Amino acid sequence: HVQLVESGGDSVQAGGSLILSCVARRLLASTSCLAWFRQAPGKEREGVAGINTSGGLYYADSVEGRLTISRDNSKNTVYLQMNSLRPEDSAIYYCATDHRGGALWAGSNFAVWGQGTQVTVS
Repeated sequence: HVQLVESGGDSVQAGGSLILSCVARRLLASTSCLAWFRQAPGKEREGVAGINTSGGLYYADSVEGRLTISRDNSKNTVYLQMNSLRPEDSAIYYCATDHRGGALWAGSNFAVWGQGTQVTVS
């Protein structure tokens, strides 16, 4: 079965940068729709960035211009470059795939999830 493994989460100061990675196992990332979501304590899950099979991109308004999603097909990996981090970016970040159609920012449209990686900005 398909597995997604995230890494790269860390504790950083405001204004800092991180790169999150999501390795897809038993899935061809180049032909798959992949997205990053995040969830902070007490808050609903939020779609932050997505890339569809045609290379089309989605970004939440709150991260536009600061976060960049990309994929390396040779490594079967999708990345989330995070710049100018803010305390409100603190959350567990999840990678998702097996898109069932619909909006890239809706978690209910994805069937496979990684275990998450913690990002803390202070």
